Amino acid sequence: MENLYTYSLTVFMSFFAIMNPIANTPIFIGLVKGESKENKKKVARVATITAFFIVTSFVLAGKFIFEAFGLTIPAFKITGGILIFYVGFEMLMSQKSKIHDSSNSEANMGMAISPLAIPILAGPGTIVTAMNSVTNASFIQIGIVIAIFALMIVLTYLAFILSDVIVRKVGSNLISVVGKLMGLILAIIGTGMVTEGIKLSYNL
Repeated sequence: MENLYTYSLTVFMSFFAIMNPIANTPIFIGLVKGESKENKKKVARVATITAFFIVTSFVLAGKFIFEAFGLTIPAFKITGGILIFYVGFEMLMSQKSKIHDSSNSEANMGMAISPLAIPILAGPGTIVTAMNSVTNASFIQIGIVIAIFALMIVLTYLAFILSDVIVRKVGSNLISVVGKLMGLILAIIGTGMVTEGIKLSYNL
């Protein structure tokens, strides 16, 4: 039983470090800027539910998915890195992302799925962390991983839907500055993911 507690704590800390809900909130604010409260909730709901099903799928059948589609972790990192860099660059330049169009609900849901659900929430780091956690794991441990990830998804959703409160408390000017900083950080993270993918590809 003690081993399960230790295992649970390790999995929780790993997930929290990878997909820190507080750190992701300014990114969410930047992506849904100008949206109505209802649309923000809808984007948050779609993004978090999509991320949950993606990661859960990899927890249960990750190896099969990669083999079936000929996917590799390096390729996943490079593609995810390019997507994150693209969004971060547009945020940094104060441009409204082409994936973000307030007049088009389909475009908004597309934004919720990519880049918000994947690769920001369910990115290579999250998927690899989840898959590593269930390597040679028992059914109980697999259940624990899914339950802990579900908890992280709930925390992320709460952080997203409370983003308006954060804006009121912190102020729009500071949020704008934070948005630009998050854009820079996203671009750097994206570049790092691409570099990591290339290194893994060539065993550097």
